[in-house]
Amino acid sequence: MNLYGILSATRPIEGGFRATVTDNWYQGRTAFGGLSAALALHAAQNLVPGLPPLRSSQVSFIGPVAGEVEVRARLLRQGRNATWIGTEITTEGSVVLTTTFVFMGAVDSDIHYAGIERPEGLTPPHLAKRARGGPGFIHNFDWRYPCGPNEEGPPQVFRWVRMNESDGLDPMVELQCIADVLPPGVMRLMTRPGPISSMTWLCNMLTPEPRTDDGWWLLRSIGNYAEKGCSSQEMTVWNASGEPVMTGMQSVAVFA
Repeated sequence: MNLYGILSATRPIEGGFRATVTDNWYQGRTAFGGLSAALALHAAQNLVPGLPPLRSSQVSFIGPVAGEVEVRARLLRQGRNATWIGTEITTEGSVVLTTTFVFMGAVDSDIHYAGIERPEGLTPPHLAKRARGGPGFIHNFDWRYPCGPNEEGPPQVFRWVRMNESDGLDPMVELQCIADVLPPGVMRLMTRPGPISSMTWLCNMLTPEPRTDDGWWLLRSIGNYAEKGCSSQEMTVWNASGEPVMTGMQSVAVFA
């Protein structure tokens, strides 16, 4: 089942909905993190009518999101320009994921600055080599190598990614799901196989209306620290025209 199908099949409960994580969305014994975050965002969007655009999301991956889950949202604060909404996903009564979403409208400002540049010389998606294999959830996406499977330089990973089926999805929900597709950059340093587990994830939206061509987004994850099983990485998403649409940071446990 695709993401739109999962969202369409949710059943209402007080404060949110019940949903079923289908087998094609698993990453090990838990749901793919992007799917979990997308479920949480969907609940937040349905809580308050007429929300301004999403500007930031903070996600804590606490336990396995699997099978039948309950997703609830609550209003934390609604100010003149910004609204904070918190969500929880529970499985059998246990909290397995929490989020805080910030929605904010445009305000007048004299500051205009964009210091996030896309690397030059990357292969466009229609010419890039199609990636193969990966965890079970990855079959919901078309992902391709923009500059070959072994990038040079720091421990980083680039991929062109688009969802196989995105019709009917809110663009923010789609991007929230897609943005977590890449493995951590420090996986390039691993000398033996081992599991990884996301612990926290922070995303900042750089545009109120994310758009791209033919569904393609360029993703980068770059590791900046790894020690004693804990790693930190920075993440960036550009659209097909080279415009940055999201930045983020993630803490990942690496068991290798």
